[in-house]
Amino acid sequence: MLMAYREKRTSSTPPLRRLRQICTLVLFWLGCPAAIGAQPLTAHQQLTRAIFKELVEIDTTSNGGDTGRAADAMAARLRAAGFAARDVQVFKPAPGKGNLVARLRGSGAQKPILLLAHLDVVPAHRADWSFDPFKLTERDGNFYGRGTEDDKYMAAAFVANLVRYRNEGFMPNRDIIVALTADEEIGGRWGIDWLLQTHRDLVDAELALNEGAAVTLRQGKAFRVSVATAEKITANFRLEVTNKGGHSAVPRADNAIYQLAEGLVRLSKFSFPINLNDTTREFFGRVEKIETPPMAAAIRSVLAGRDDPAAVARVLGNLNYSAQLHSNCVATMLEGGHAPNALPQTARATVNCRILPNEKVEDVRAALIGALADERISVSQPAQPPAAAPSVIDPSLMKAIETTAAEFWPDARVLPVLSVGSTDSRLLRRAGIPTFGHSGLPSDGNGNSHGKDEHVNVKSFFEGGEYLYRLVKRLSGGG
Repeated sequence: MLMAYREKRTSSTPPLRRLRQICTLVLFWLGCPAAIGAQPLTAHQQLTRAIFKELVEIDTTSNGGDTGRAADAMAARLRAAGFAARDVQVFKPAPGKGNLVARLRGSGAQKPILLLAHLDVVPAHRADWSFDPFKLTERDGNFYGRGTEDDKYMAAAFVANLVRYRNEGFMPNRDIIVALTADEEIGGRWGIDWLLQTHRDLVDAELALNEGAAVTLRQGKAFRVSVATAEKITANFRLEVTNKGGHSAVPRADNAIYQLAEGLVRLSKFSFPINLNDTTREFFGRVEKIETPPMAAAIRSVLAGRDDPAAVARVLGNLNYSAQLHSNCVATMLEGGHAPNALPQTARATVNCRILPNEKVEDVRAALIGALADERISVSQPAQPPAAAPSVIDPSLMKAIETTAAEFWPDARVLPVLSVGSTDSRLLRRAGIPTFGHSGLPSDGNGNSHGKDEHVNVKSFFEGGEYLYRLVKRLSGGG
């Protein structure tokens, strides 16, 4: 191609212009966006991005933010799109806490579908970030901001898609309910839990879609499309060492901070045993068929329960696989002492545990005590969080997911998974509403949810939103 180009140019073409033409041609054939130009956003994509920006730029941190503001903003969007007041309701059960429940009415031939996303986010400090966490920043092909991945992508997609359905005059066979809630990051008290207790009729549904599983990318290509049917139980244990303290000029061996630190180091080397359940056994049975030969062989060994340390190490080396195979506990907070010139009288740590649904909290506590190996470290046991039975996948749901996923990622396999995080799905499952973690967001796992510079890929953001639009439309039937 370059040879042909040289033959066609004339000697009268200025050298600088010729150089630019050659560079442009090379970039075009390399598929460089600078050469071909960014594709303009459709009207729907512009709306989705605007909604996303508005959500990210409202501080909805659980400790000091205001999910009520975000709920009001989304309600205003829907009312402006023509939704009736009775179908767009905002509830503010406590200061700074707000929930939106919106409904696109269908024919009523089927029970409603609930689309759930949470508005609250974990704290973010400007000094820790490369960008302002509460300004949507687009850079290097990513959208940066607190909550971009967890969970304002889904909130923006659900609201924008609801507007799109209405603008199209879509009449589904069932009502489509969108619930944007508070407090997911801190237990759901004023969010979906409150709605279930006080307005169950507004969120009652045959099934629900929520966060909890994404589309896994491997080397930029969709590898699997996950559907979370169950999740781990979250429990926070408080570790504490106390003694009489004293003056720092006369140190003693029984220093509370040292004793706690030494126990935490021992805990860091402890690992819970592998414990498969119905969901994870099915997941690994399916993923083994699409994994690389070495990993597939290691997974088969683990499934068979063989004593093969090398195989176990290979599977546990994949952090996503590891988290599904056993419970895990990690220190997340540390405090101690009361003055710079005094020996510490108290040292405390919080250990956050994610427990398999078929294990008991008291057994995890016993394992922690054994790993700490120091009777001076007390371990307080939280109340037993009630487990929720896994959601049983209806064949029609799986077919709709498989059909829609094939339109976007034809080489990826749809797999049921155990969500290793804690979501509001557990509350819906306890209330008898089958709930599935299924965001449709393609991700390589590096979005750094809850961390510095949280982000989503721009292409994945729009692709995931379009996927959810088609999937929900397919699940809702009608025309």
